[in-house]
Amino acid sequence: MRQYLDLLRDVRENGARKPTRAVLRSTGAKIDALSVFGRQIRFDLSAGFPLVTTKKTAFGAIVHELIWFLQGSTNLDYLHRHGVSIWDEWADERGELGPVYGKQWRSWAVPDGRTIDQIADVVAGIKATVADPTASVGRRLIVSAWNPADVEKMALPPCHALFQFNVTAGKLSCQLYQRSADLFLGVPFNIASYALLTILIARATGLAPGEFIHTFGDAHIYTNHLDQVDEQLTREPMPLPTVAIDGDVGDLRNVAREQIRLVGYRSWPALRGEVAV
Repeated sequence: MRQYLDLLRDVRENGARKPTRAVLRSTGAKIDALSVFGRQIRFDLSAGFPLVTTKKTAFGAIVHELIWFLQGSTNLDYLHRHGVSIWDEWADERGELGPVYGKQWRSWAVPDGRTIDQIADVVAGIKATVADPTASVGRRLIVSAWNPADVEKMALPPCHALFQFNVTAGKLSCQLYQRSADLFLGVPFNIASYALLTILIARATGLAPGEFIHTFGDAHIYTNHLDQVDEQLTREPMPLPTVAIDGDVGDLRNVAREQIRLVGYRSWPALRGEVAV
């Protein structure tokens, strides 16, 4: 995970201090951020699962959130039934978040009344590319969560906005574009979530996992997290764990938490930080 730590150090040392719209829920105080624009980190998924080891990271919550996305849900009910509260700050009194990730991934609305299941389409496109490497769909394996028609209806516009898959030499790679990245709290979740998504889709399409490439727009550290970041940067990374997938994952809507096992994870203790809303 040195790639992540190097990015964290880069922003800590070189980021421009900027005001933000974010406030602390506990006090209502506005907070600044140290920010850079345009960065990229890469992870070879054959070298281990990229779960941050310099602080304990909640793998179970990451898995449940990804399952929630893949089910196409936009209500907190599933997350709450599994003890996950990471989206609570943005939901309304009914637990609704508007047409966020799951809606766009699985049922993007078209003006003629149809919906598009982008995940199903990209899985079909990967299979078509495996069958025929010259297929034009091989350069169109894209899923977008950024729907301009729906952004104003979302409780939080998508931060991880668009991702693209690539099939090369029997391996599946994924590149994510993240427009806005909370490096201390959010990005460890994002790295693990999209690495796991790549592994699941590789399994569903008969491929080996390749790389996860994480491309950033605005990468930032909120100023209320600076002490925690300084502590994290003193910690030496531990060896990466692996992930084992049990059973069939051909229908990604039906993937269960019990099918996904984290093997060999060791980490430093947790570092707490209040989320900016």
